[in-house]
Amino acid sequence: MNHWMCSNCDYIFKSEAPPEKCPECKETCTFSDVTCYVPECGGPDNLDARLVAERMRESGKK
Repeated sequence: MNHWMCSNCDYIFKSEAPPEKCPECKETCTFSDVTCYVPECGGPDNLDARLVAERMRESGKK
């Protein structure tokens, strides 16, 4: 199962595929896969904090 991050509200959730609407803000958003795929962050069962931080920087959020 992947970790997905909403581009609108930054909500992170686990799902096989991103939904059409965010379960938190109920908007139609773009979702980023922020799943860890390398051993340094623990592998696929974990969230990759580096990707989360990068997505937040890209959106101008702190």
